[in-house]
Amino acid sequence: MLTALFIIAFIWFMWKVIALAVKMTWGFLKIGFYIIFLPIVVIGLFLGGLIYIALPILIIGGIIALVISK
Repeated sequence: MLTALFIIAFIWFMWKVIALAVKMTWGFLKIGFYIIFLPIVVIGLFLGGLIYIALPILIIGGIIALVISK
């Protein structure tokens, strides 16, 4: 009986650890996207001659940054 209780508790614990790992990975992925990938894409749009697409992205990003910082 004690073994069955241990197995159930262990499975529950492992499920919680896996869920935490997935949440952390998703958070790191979002941070990486916004800090590394998005500026590279905007610079690529600018250098590629698509400034009419890059400029609105920069304006929207600037407004969001101002709102969040207050």
